[in-house]
Amino acid sequence: MKFISPPAAGAGRLRSLKTTGLRWLYLTHRWVGIFTCLLCAVWFISGLVMVYVPYPGLSDRDRMTYSEPLSLERVAITPGEALAAAGLKAFPSQIKLATLRGQPVYRIVDGKSRITVSAVDGRPVPATTPAQAEETVRRLMPDHQVGPARTLFHDQWTVAQGFDPHRPLLRVPVRDAAGLTLYVSSRTGEVVNDTTRWERGWNWLGSIPHWIYLTVIRQDNEVWRQVIMWTSGPALVGAVAGAWIGILRMRLKSGQPVSPYLGWMQWHHLAGLIGGLFAILWVFSGWLSVNPFHLFPRREVPPAAMRVYAGHKARPIRLARRPRRRRAMRGKPGSSGSADVPSSCSWGQTSPSR
Repeated sequence: MKFISPPAAGAGRLRSLKTTGLRWLYLTHRWVGIFTCLLCAVWFISGLVMVYVPYPGLSDRDRMTYSEPLSLERVAITPGEALAAAGLKAFPSQIKLATLRGQPVYRIVDGKSRITVSAVDGRPVPATTPAQAEETVRRLMPDHQVGPARTLFHDQWTVAQGFDPHRPLLRVPVRDAAGLTLYVSSRTGEVVNDTTRWERGWNWLGSIPHWIYLTVIRQDNEVWRQVIMWTSGPALVGAVAGAWIGILRMRLKSGQPVSPYLGWMQWHHLAGLIGGLFAILWVFSGWLSVNPFHLFPRREVPPAAMRVYAGHKARPIRLARRPRRRRAMRGKPGSSGSADVPSSCSWGQTSPSR
């Protein structure tokens, strides 16, 4: 009869656990890699496209372009009177003086609410209709045919939550060489987004596959968050397993090649060692960006605290300035040709620096 000493039995169990662990490590990397390799390749290639063609959105310059010049001499209502007409007792997040179809108006942002009040008579401005949206775009693009306007809640280029306060949106095509399409807010009557044929085409190879931004998924933020979490999560596990295997298979003895593999397997091994850390950090940052399993608490500054921070209770609300004289308007829509005639004036709260 052969007896096995306790230390030898313990060493045997450790070897067995090590063998089983390595087997599962290889199987995890192999099968997760098979199912996520195409997705990772799409992420990399689409990211390169995004460097040159970003997702459609309005820049500050675009907002100026799509703004009508102000006629400050027609302003008869002060910001305080506009807030009273809107039924607000405290200063909102933002109040902006702009022009809507030739009439100066106050656009008030109060949380998720958007309120528009006439700066001429103080009356609330009703929701924008498709015909009025076409008129707005026609004023901005007088040399092109526009329309017909179509009412919608979501489409591929307006699925982000930032457009929720403006829904339903009014999509107005412009018949120009670029295939421009403008999106008008039904709440405020302002242009909130634009796209061109070039942007729409390239984004199907860029931002849409990179962010998995399909309308059917992205219009529900929680569904989209779960899709991102459960696609990037397994990809992260596969990348970590591959890096671990790559380190274990390295030959560090002098006179021997670093990789024991040949051909394509050698390229895979060496490329994984070189780019593995980058790939892990890249996928891990994307996974964290959707706050997986709500690991991080949401921190939002209460509106009351923002009002105290901004000091609006003690600060009188007055019109910033009036033009000395009116000059002829020249240039693009929204440009005045003179510093005396701005396209908008804003008052608002600013967040504390972090």
